[in-house]
Amino acid sequence: MNVKRTLWILAGVGLGLVIASRANAHCDTMDGPVIKDAQAALAAEDVTKVLKWVLPEDEREIKDLFRQVLKVRKQGEPARSMAEKYFFESLVRIHRAGEGAPYTGLKPAGHVEPVIAASDKALDQKNIDELVQKITQRVENEIRRRFQTALQNKKHMDHSVEAGRDYVRAYVEFTHYMEALHKAIAETAHGHGPSSPEASSQNDKTSAHEH
Repeated sequence: MNVKRTLWILAGVGLGLVIASRANAHCDTMDGPVIKDAQAALAAEDVTKVLKWVLPEDEREIKDLFRQVLKVRKQGEPARSMAEKYFFESLVRIHRAGEGAPYTGLKPAGHVEPVIAASDKALDQKNIDELVQKITQRVENEIRRRFQTALQNKKHMDHSVEAGRDYVRAYVEFTHYMEALHKAIAETAHGHGPSSPEASSQNDKTSAHEH
């Protein structure tokens, strides 16, 4: 694997690790791409602008709801605001369900993680170099930090039981982090998602060596 490809994979891995506990980025925020497209769709009275955010089997529900909302919007305020909010909530809920994620309500504008904002910026500017550099540097820093901690603790692991436990904690943190990187790289390199048979097989093999 050449250096350039490794950097791209690490960038993807880094992004996944940074936002793993905050899944689905900002699809549920008022300034996120889903709501922006929904607002544009309502303004143009063109539902096709939002259909990319839902699965094919959910298109009919969105189209039917969209027609109803267009009718209600013509009744003035507050009907207009209520109808639009209901459409936004329904669209985000269905979108997240399609990704296997729960719907927890719409979030106010500004609730976007920095790494996601940087990703959007990269797409807008058609340049990924700055983001790749930041993410790969963060991944490298995390590897080195965990390694150094484990290495230092290993020197003193036989001094006492507590020192030994400190080493074990550092060892587990280091090796599990590397294991997560390995899995993500393997899945990305082979084009397999975490739920594919190939990835599951790989996960099962790796899990046999977990501590």
